[in-house]
Amino acid sequence: MTEKVLLGVDIGGTKCAVTIGIPSGEGLVIKDKLAFPTTGVRETIQEIKDSIRAVLERNGIPESGMEAIGISCGGPLDSRTGVIMSPPNLPGWDNIPIVKILSKEFHVKAAVHNDANACALAEWKFGAGRGSRNMIFMTFGTGLGAGLILDGKLYTGTNDNAGELGHIRLDEYGPVGYGKAGSFEGFCSGGGIRQLAQSMARERFQMGGSVSWCPDGDLEKITAKTVAQAARDGDSLASEVYRISARQLGKGLAVVIDILNPEVIVIGSIYARNEDIFKPLVEEILEKEALPLANKVCRIVPAELGESIGDYAALSIAASLE
Repeated sequence: MTEKVLLGVDIGGTKCAVTIGIPSGEGLVIKDKLAFPTTGVRETIQEIKDSIRAVLERNGIPESGMEAIGISCGGPLDSRTGVIMSPPNLPGWDNIPIVKILSKEFHVKAAVHNDANACALAEWKFGAGRGSRNMIFMTFGTGLGAGLILDGKLYTGTNDNAGELGHIRLDEYGPVGYGKAGSFEGFCSGGGIRQLAQSMARERFQMGGSVSWCPDGDLEKITAKTVAQAARDGDSLASEVYRISARQLGKGLAVVIDILNPEVIVIGSIYARNEDIFKPLVEEILEKEALPLANKVCRIVPAELGESIGDYAALSIAASLE
């Protein structure tokens, strides 16, 4: 096999993965993947090298067949120098020049981006943002991360801190996210929705009422998923939790639309699974809050890549290298 292939390396707090992707027209075929646990720094870097060689070998691909290596990792990091800088979920990864290490080892160009930016590239190149020049991607999962595609390029800012939308304060009070009460992440993330639901359930209990989605009174068992299901089943309290999140999502998106004037905003995870709950209220708020001309040209859509986005993310970094 002599065709050029892309390699993706996803470095996570508990596990890593090496993925082979083969460009096909304007798409990308994921050919194989090898995952392994994240351990110590030296051990994990060696495992990445060994796994790249192993996955290439079992697919009959010579090392010279690699076109580029893309690396996705939690921040902070410096994408310009290719250095991982002490991510909180990766103890010991202090100023690790991962791009230099892998490009020197395999004699191929490489690049690294934080996971939100990598996911933005994935949805832009191969998902819901295909064909756009100005796209915003928002994770809306455990937290609220974002990546910006502006004028046909990934925009990372002066020191890779562009797109930290989760830190925007939307209200003086509210669930805590990104270390800030009432933040965008506080209202629009799995952790934030859980906090909001716990608070509202506690209030109901203190007034002598009951909560169908927390029958034993154990607030720790509440999750964004259980509350979403209760809202779908018609529970009024659960529905109010999601109405609050949706209204704040609309407010936050209005700020993004007014400042960046994107063509499309792609939202993943919780929004993608519950678009029918969020969309009507989000559109109502945008009609009131966003600049009409900017709002008119912006589509709000769920992410397309779903559970596969992690596989596409690192490969998208490799695909973006010229």
